[in-house]
Amino acid sequence: MANTELVITPVMSKADRKAFVDLPWRLYANDPNWVPPLKDEVYSLITPGKNPFFGHAEAQYFLARRGGKVVGRVSAHLDHLALSQPAEQGMGPGTGNFGLFEAEDAEVGAALIAAAEGWLRAKGMTRSLGPISLSIWEEPGLLIAGFDHKPTVMMGHAKPEYRAMVEGAGYRPVKQLKTYELDIAQQFPPLIQRIVQSGEKNARIRIRKVDKSKFDSEAAIILDILNDAWGNNWGFVPITDEEVAHFGKQLKPIVFNDLIMIAELEGEPVAFMMTLPDLNEAIAPLNGSLFPFGWAKLLWWLRKPQVRTMRVPLMGVVQRLQSSRMASQLAFMMIEYIRRNATAHYGATRGEIGWVLDDNQGMNAIADAIESKVNKIYQVYEKDL
Repeated sequence: MANTELVITPVMSKADRKAFVDLPWRLYANDPNWVPPLKDEVYSLITPGKNPFFGHAEAQYFLARRGGKVVGRVSAHLDHLALSQPAEQGMGPGTGNFGLFEAEDAEVGAALIAAAEGWLRAKGMTRSLGPISLSIWEEPGLLIAGFDHKPTVMMGHAKPEYRAMVEGAGYRPVKQLKTYELDIAQQFPPLIQRIVQSGEKNARIRIRKVDKSKFDSEAAIILDILNDAWGNNWGFVPITDEEVAHFGKQLKPIVFNDLIMIAELEGEPVAFMMTLPDLNEAIAPLNGSLFPFGWAKLLWWLRKPQVRTMRVPLMGVVQRLQSSRMASQLAFMMIEYIRRNATAHYGATRGEIGWVLDDNQGMNAIADAIESKVNKIYQVYEKDL
């Protein structure tokens, strides 16, 4: 009889890393809504020196094997910038994370989570928050609703069974992140149109496209607004200059001038909205590899994407305007201008906004006003160690 004992080991070798990256292809082989990531991107994500997250963070990866077969994986990691945040904002001293969680069954899931917790305890952590893969700016939360359709670019997917595994390990919900979908082929309700038209008559307001030829300076403007707008949000961790450069390089191929807006009030940039064509529609058929012909298909697509879905991953209004009528007016104007461009120039019919914190009243109100509906919910959990 074959040995079926479950063994958890840290990822040490090149072969281990390959097994860690390859596992989801087997686990999700029969899931039509899983989008295979580009393997090179996953290797970059988990590799110090390639991901600037490791300039302020450290991680250990674990594999589960049963009878020699890889049946699960998890990361345990801690972010020194997150540790220095105020505890009431969700991170803070003593808080480590687990993520990149995949498990064939409940026994595997429990053993992997225990291994991650053991590593966090050994590092002096007193609380585990997760799943977060790897940074809060990447894929936070476990999918708990919306399994019946594919995730958009830079959003996570998971098996429905994982929720019971995480909760069974003693984790309690701490925050929900929602995504909203809406039909952008339709005009927004008359009230929203009137708010947009009123803003267009206001000489103090200017909504402009970004200028990709000035990529670095435009990115700096957006980052300033983002750090101000999101600074008090739950889970906020500052983005370093190295991460801005890295994300910029990653996103540059899918950044289009007419899909990112900056709002100026009396000449000062005070709000922005970033929209990305859903790259997942292009990479899903490539099955994780750009070779032999995937790169050519992708380059062709990137010249002028025609997509069904546009995703709004980031949007922000400076804190001094938050909760004001002006903030929502600027938001509606940016959303409307991008809606027009997305439908006219890229053939898009569907928008997705997210993620949005469950207690972000302003953003949830805007999503309701444009008649969007929650289509996915991601849950972040915590446990005292």
